[in-house]
Amino acid sequence: MKGYNYWSYAPYKPLLWNTGDIYVCRIVPYENSIHFEWLKNEDDKFEVYFRIRDDGEFVLCGSTDKSEFDITGLTEDTDYEFYVKSGDKKSRIRLARCGKSVGTVVNYLHPEDEAYSFSGRYLCSPSLVRHPDGYLLASMDLYAADHPQNLTLIFRSDDNGETWHYVSELMPCFWGKLFIHKGELYMLACSTEYGDLLIGKSLDGGKTFSAPVTLLRGSNGKNRNDGIHKNPQNIVYHNGRLYETLEWGTWKGKESHHSAMVMSCDENADILNPENWSFTEPKKFSPTDAPELADMPECTMTIEGTLVVSPENKLLNIMRFSKPGCAIVYEVNTQNHESPLRYCYCMDFNANFSKFMIKYDSQSGRYITIADYIYNENCIRNYLVLMESSDLNKWNIVCDLLDFRDADKNKIGFQYVDFEIENDDIIYLCRTAINNAHNFHDANYSTFHRIKNFRSLLK
Repeated sequence: MKGYNYWSYAPYKPLLWNTGDIYVCRIVPYENSIHFEWLKNEDDKFEVYFRIRDDGEFVLCGSTDKSEFDITGLTEDTDYEFYVKSGDKKSRIRLARCGKSVGTVVNYLHPEDEAYSFSGRYLCSPSLVRHPDGYLLASMDLYAADHPQNLTLIFRSDDNGETWHYVSELMPCFWGKLFIHKGELYMLACSTEYGDLLIGKSLDGGKTFSAPVTLLRGSNGKNRNDGIHKNPQNIVYHNGRLYETLEWGTWKGKESHHSAMVMSCDENADILNPENWSFTEPKKFSPTDAPELADMPECTMTIEGTLVVSPENKLLNIMRFSKPGCAIVYEVNTQNHESPLRYCYCMDFNANFSKFMIKYDSQSGRYITIADYIYNENCIRNYLVLMESSDLNKWNIVCDLLDFRDADKNKIGFQYVDFEIENDDIIYLCRTAINNAHNFHDANYSTFHRIKNFRSLLK
């Protein structure tokens, strides 16, 4: 066994872990069928076996010389087990549940499938980017409570999101954001929950990444120490610098908090050189900063900010906040790049129960977000809407995107949307829990969606 100093794998194989001789790299269940793909290195013939979960013997479904297969004629709302075999080689037994989803499925993971449990059991942190060569890339990580949470999967579409295929995976990589800088592909991520902040570059469309560079040391939130928290957010260019948002803190312990931070770098500098990056001092929310929020406790949480340039040309960090219907707006000091953020105001925003991203559409002059609207005090994340604002004060619903208010709110969730404005359309990637997910939070799908001619919907 040789040493390895890259970030990317295809696939990552933990020592002594059963990844199978044949690696099933993508699964898509439908109402009455299951599509899945695997990595193929030789011109082998493959046999596919399946059964209803824990019910009798596996039966031969068919054979193929390709690296994908569809098991058809299945029953909706039923769990199945399946595997691929070629000679003496065999994949892991994988799980899938036939049922309805939404959008176009990029990837699926059954909540009881152990294939990635060395990292996690659910799909998280959707990130979407258009490569300069024309194709789309989507990434997601594997998470679960009390798991290492350090593997990210990357997929590619060559037909504008209609079909997707596996590319590679990154280890360690969590809470990652794919982005393009000067025509080249980068990933900005943490090594694990509250771990080190990493950045790396790919010159071949995500197939391989060089060894990541550590920009800031974190810790490990699982041992109740503060560390780096982030979410896949916009990389914002402003006055010759690129900016990204992050936090310092932890969910654990009595002193749980997430203090707001922003990182920045000269846009012409080498962004793989840690010395070129500046970080603001962490800003912990205090009610003394906001007279209108004087009734909030000191431990009130701000988390998962999104950067945007205001109508007054100020760089703002707008953050989720513990008070329903309210987002905290901080201003970034663009002259002193290490100065802590300054509290500006509390923005009325009835969609702060989950991460949101805000982008400015210069053609319409509107700020755009896709978020989970709070329609009553008991709602969770089952009502996804497109919203717009002209001033970052008042927000209006443009249209419903995914409305499952009549469904079980504890089992369905559409969350952590990453989106891009492309010509007349908006494309977005969603962390989706549906079709008997573990719960609304622990997603079993990553789904791709398109809003056509969105400006025609604006009021």
